Amino acid sequence: MPMIRINAEGPRMVPGKGELLPCLMTAARGRGPIIVMIHGYKYQPGHPQHCPHRKILSLHPNSSCVRAQSWPRRLGFGTGHAAEGLGVAFGWDARGALWSAQARAKAAGSALAELIGRLHRIAPGRPLHVIAHSMGTEVALEALSQVAPGSVGRVVSMTGACYRSRAEGALDTGAGRKVEFFNIVSRENDPFDFLFERLIAPGARGDRSIGHGLDAPNAVTIQIDCPDTLGHLEALGHPLPGPAHRVCHWSSYTRPGILRLYNDLLRQPSRFPLALMRRGVPQETDPRWSRLLVRPALPVTLPFLQNAS
Repeated sequence: MPMIRINAEGPRMVPGKGELLPCLMTAARGRGPIIVMIHGYKYQPGHPQHCPHRKILSLHPNSSCVRAQSWPRRLGFGTGHAAEGLGVAFGWDARGALWSAQARAKAAGSALAELIGRLHRIAPGRPLHVIAHSMGTEVALEALSQVAPGSVGRVVSMTGACYRSRAEGALDTGAGRKVEFFNIVSRENDPFDFLFERLIAPGARGDRSIGHGLDAPNAVTIQIDCPDTLGHLEALGHPLPGPAHRVCHWSSYTRPGILRLYNDLLRQPSRFPLALMRRGVPQETDPRWSRLLVRPALPVTLPFLQNAS
């Protein structure tokens, strides 16, 4: 059983089909890592157009849109290999106003904590990791404050929609201090971070989104539109193309090759330790709006120079 679907209904979890405990018992009998995948804003399980289980969290998305590419398939599920592990497609109601979705994200975090706790008790020897996009990061951080230390190994946050103080607080809990947190950011996401900061009240005065980096010993910020960072990733065997857009909220999972990077981060942690990933990236991210303000590289034709010889 390479994939199971679990949805949050408020602070409780429900399986996509079947009885919950037998479903988890059967799923956790296999080998390989358990990887929980959490979508972000605007998705809702069961919605006719916005169900994540028919799009990004499906092995076979029912859309050809680049934003609907399969996370599970690119993270190594559906191959038929005995040790490919268990993929958990975790759905929650992320539609409606941003502030109401954030409130439901916290409730969904409690449901995720219950799920992680059960999986850890059923299969304590299997590594369990989380990958989340946008406001899905809030779901993951809420769960960290409620689960047992050591029950989560790595978290990959793809342009997460949350505040620094929130993330750093979650990483300073019992479970959070045991986690390795990969904060994937891009200046392409600046307009979305800006709107988040205007619509959601910060936890502390002067707080900013995690798009500006984190101050935590067990976290690394990887800015995927930074040339130095891209050079470091290429040296590690993960060449990525440069950004194709000035503004994009989805490049942290639609950039060609980037889900293969996450696959290796989650499946081969000893090959890609946190210290190695941190070693080649700048300590500070580029300032906000730097991608929007840079002049485009346009060809300049100066005919008089051609005749100057």
